[in-house]
Amino acid sequence: MTEDRAREEDRVQRLMRIGDSPRNAREGLRKALWIGIWLVFLSEPFHDLASGSHTPAGTAAGWLGLAAFVGVYLALVFRNMGRPENRPVALPVVGGLIGTLGVLALVLCLTLGGAWLGLFVYVSVACGAALPLRVAYWTIPAAGAAMAATGWSLGETDTWQLLVLVLLIGFAMTGVKQLVHTTIELRKARATVAQLAANEERLRLARDLHDLLGHSLSLITLKSELAGRMLPGHPDQAAQQVADIEQVSRQALVDVREAVTGYRRPRLSDELAGAQVALTAAGVDAHVPAEPDLGGVADEGESTLAWALREAVTNVVRHSGASRCTVDVLRRQTLDGAFLELSVEDNGSGGSGTGPGNGLTGLAERLEKAGGQLEAGRVKRGFRLIARVPLTPGGDVGSRA
Repeated sequence: MTEDRAREEDRVQRLMRIGDSPRNAREGLRKALWIGIWLVFLSEPFHDLASGSHTPAGTAAGWLGLAAFVGVYLALVFRNMGRPENRPVALPVVGGLIGTLGVLALVLCLTLGGAWLGLFVYVSVACGAALPLRVAYWTIPAAGAAMAATGWSLGETDTWQLLVLVLLIGFAMTGVKQLVHTTIELRKARATVAQLAANEERLRLARDLHDLLGHSLSLITLKSELAGRMLPGHPDQAAQQVADIEQVSRQALVDVREAVTGYRRPRLSDELAGAQVALTAAGVDAHVPAEPDLGGVADEGESTLAWALREAVTNVVRHSGASRCTVDVLRRQTLDGAFLELSVEDNGSGGSGTGPGNGLTGLAERLEKAGGQLEAGRVKRGFRLIARVPLTPGGDVGSRA
């Protein structure tokens, strides 16, 4: 299940990095392909140059100008999408490159004809992708106005349609840019929260260990000193101090083991979330409740149900061959009292074994120790596991979690 989570997280991270600055050659190639798809709008200039309607010198100049235009455009979008805007040194350089892009588009349109008006779409995209928002909101309409004026001067009749395209794509790119920035900031915030949570957990562990061992170790040190002073003249009293040291150290060991067990205790809500991820990753149609009501359930009972869910989901994923799995958490009143019941049912074969495996045997022992019950076996269309743990008096019975 941990591997499935890691693969899912890695897939999400790859999708998120498309808009970010590449960190290696592989990410750079992925981003270049994503940007290069949109060069399809250059089909008109390519067709115009390949048609032979210009002189050889004009065609050569056209290819050279188009190559320069595409190179500047790719450099702008590739280098600046996903980067922060507060770079005062780079802003004049970016502005100069966008100005060069606009001049190239204007010159190519005026010299080679209206088929090149689509270049202003890329000028608009570069403004939205590379400039700060407050600047892009002015330069995108300026690019549209320049395109409209150029088209009217060339006698093009569909200039209005292209103007709408220039404006829509340019402002859409500002939205994409904001989404990229938000995604980057969200990823940074998630990393910060994870780091803070880890620091808080370390501090809590340090506090608990200090509270558990501080008094015991101080007492052991004091009695060791007393035993050392009593040993030459009062061996009987020294032996009593040594016996006290042994008792205190044993109790400290018990306290540490209980604390570690508490830290390692699985939580049912965490296991439910993990079960959803694991079953989905395995191609199983999963129906899992989100937040169970654990009122009246002892910590030992909750951890036992969490172990039961983990074992059941592992069996579904690895052995059952199921395509559907349903998990329910219910409060149920039985003749033996009130219980919190975990039910895991699938439509698979239940595995190839003829009897309960080691996992179910160990799970039955856990439940018996917690005062619970285990039922597992084949049903009409699959396999079902039911684990119950007792509720403390006063628990609300009969409501579905």
